[in-house]
Amino acid sequence: MTDLATFADLRAALADMPDPDATARTAAAERNGQLTKPPGSLGRLEDLAIWYAGWVGEPRPALDAPQVLVFAGNHGVASRGVSAFPTEVTAQMVGNFRAGGAAINRLSNLAGARMDVHALDLDRPTADFTEGPAMSEAEMCAAFATGWNAVDPAADLLVTGEMGIGNTTSAAAIASALLGGTGWAGRGTGVDDSGLARKEAAIAAGLAANPGRSGFEVLAALGGREIAAMAGAIAGARAHRMPVLLDGFICSAAALCLHAEAPGALDHCLAGHLSAEGAHARMLEALGLVPLLDLGLRLGEGSGAALAIHILRGALVCHSGMATFEEAAVSGG
Repeated sequence: MTDLATFADLRAALADMPDPDATARTAAAERNGQLTKPPGSLGRLEDLAIWYAGWVGEPRPALDAPQVLVFAGNHGVASRGVSAFPTEVTAQMVGNFRAGGAAINRLSNLAGARMDVHALDLDRPTADFTEGPAMSEAEMCAAFATGWNAVDPAADLLVTGEMGIGNTTSAAAIASALLGGTGWAGRGTGVDDSGLARKEAAIAAGLAANPGRSGFEVLAALGGREIAAMAGAIAGARAHRMPVLLDGFICSAAALCLHAEAPGALDHCLAGHLSAEGAHARMLEALGLVPLLDLGLRLGEGSGAALAIHILRGALVCHSGMATFEEAAVSGG
């Protein structure tokens, strides 16, 4: 098991990550050129299939065993009135996940995905980041390690989701710290104008109270345990050379922390969808990611990325299942 007790350990893990299988990728590209269709006629689906083939090391791959990981954590900054819901909702929703009653349960089932739920110290919220770091280095690394170790090595795709009252404020603060600028705060759970003003004030106070700017320092200072766990799971998937579909605004903030530490750390990731949370598009642009879906979703939980599994699976069934011109006895162009 990888030692993940300090920021130095996390950075060493990111520096020792596998790359895609160049042989499989080349073979997949060659196969794509031989399929019974005009070149490029399946558009982005062709690129998705070749990308996936490289990461799983199979020139004619299938997507049979996706995993959805949902992490939950509570935030001290929620005491600042930044959410439309009380923090008790986090634990209540975890119960709903475990009972199978949430949207992500239905979408995971539809995709044939294994779904696991991890609640991280819900009775012990992170510290209020307007007054100092939300987590110590040890606390952040422990949450990161939880995510890393939750990845099933037998899975062939990972989706990470979250639940945590106050976590859109955390995600917006992370984006502001790492990307600069203003306007990162959105309506989240549906706050009114007063609630939005409180979010913006909390973010400004958090940035002032936490001047550190490396990816992991920002994640500890302004993040939550569930955000750190998502970052750990995304990195853990890369250690297994496992492709990842990122979910919305909060998941992308977790990914942004990895990108800030090592720009190539997200090469195995695609953006599953564009969230209705206004600043998500800016975040994806900064990450160089183009979403697969744009459906106005803002639920979180991994829901948009779970739905996008079907797009990726569609790309693969065409790539791996279509006949070549030779197999179909069709004259190629």
